[in-house]
Amino acid sequence: MSPEPAPGPIGVVLAGGAGRRMGGAKASTPLAGRPLIAYPIAALRAVLAPVAVVAKRDSGLPPVGYGVEIWREPDEPRHPLTGIVEALRRADGRAVVVLACDLPFVTPDVIRALVAAPPADAVLARAGDDIQPLCGRYEASALAGLLAAGPNDRLHQVVRSIAQTFIEVAPDVLLNVNDATGLAMAEARLG
Repeated sequence: MSPEPAPGPIGVVLAGGAGRRMGGAKASTPLAGRPLIAYPIAALRAVLAPVAVVAKRDSGLPPVGYGVEIWREPDEPRHPLTGIVEALRRADGRAVVVLACDLPFVTPDVIRALVAAPPADAVLARAGDDIQPLCGRYEASALAGLLAAGPNDRLHQVVRSIAQTFIEVAPDVLLNVNDATGLAMAEARLG
């Protein structure tokens, strides 16, 4: 009897940020009639199961849909790394494919490419020189390196300390909706 194959990655939307530049509750911000968080959830659900949202207790989340779990991360620190670490801790050794809640243009094809990429502690989306650590696949083996980060380390610095590889994506895939300008750009693109 051969061993059963390891289960695939878990899809995770990171929604623990304060959303200060958006005026708070970024995940609930309307974009073309839907909450901003609905876009990355849809991209992940098209490819992966289960899908979870990692957020702080005070994160303003809209309803996320049937079957999407809410995982609460620690209140401190407020750092994107906190959500990735929490997801890996809850994944029971499985890889996680993470998307920030403010990345509405990541497609299921990008998710498939992240899943299919060769093994590495982290597989990150890249558009030229623009690397997006909040659109990537993290293996359980990345956890020790991520935990070694200091509270003031920038996420880009932290991911450089672990084995990584990249998938190339079109620049518009990585459009962040961080503020009113980004929201207007996203609305125009969807309009």
